[in-house]
Amino acid sequence: MQSSVLANPTTADAVKTDPRAGKYLTFQLGKEEFAVQVLHVREIMGVQEITAVPQMPYHVKGVLNLRGKVIPVVDLRLKFGLPEMEYTQRTCIIVVQIDGHAGKISTGIIVDGVSEVLTLQTADIEDTPDFGMGAATPYLLGLAKIKGKVKILLDINKVIQEM
Repeated sequence: MQSSVLANPTTADAVKTDPRAGKYLTFQLGKEEFAVQVLHVREIMGVQEITAVPQMPYHVKGVLNLRGKVIPVVDLRLKFGLPEMEYTQRTCIIVVQIDGHAGKISTGIIVDGVSEVLTLQTADIEDTPDFGMGAATPYLLGLAKIKGKVKILLDINKVIQEM
C-alpha cells in the first residue's frame, strides 16, 4: 500500500509550491506595474541627492550615502529603455539587496511610485511568454494576474547584475 501512495502523489504533493510565490512590493514605471520580492527590499525613501560618477552607463545615476554606506543608484526607467521623466513627489528609491560575487550588495532603484505589498499564490503567476527571437527576458520571474491586471515580476538579482 505504501508504494502506491508514493507512485500516486496526492494533489497537495503534485502541486509543488512555486518558489516565485510569496510577498512582492509593487511599483510603477510609466503605465506598467512591476514587482520585486519583498525579501530583497531593505527600505523605501524619497529621492535624495545623488552624486554623479563619471563614465557610468546612462541608467546609473550615481551613488548616495545611506547612513554612512555608499550605494549605487540605478534609474529603472532608463535601464528598461523608457523615456527619462522629471522626478515627482511619488518618485522614490527602493533600496534592494542582492547576492553579489563578494556577498550582499545594496543598490538603490529609482521608480515612478510604489503601490502596495501583495501576497502572490502559485495560481496567480504565469511563466513569461516566449517573445520570439532576439527578445531575451532573463530578468523576468514571470507575470502575475491580479484583479484583471498584469504585473511584471522582476528577478532583481539579474536586473542589477546586468548593470
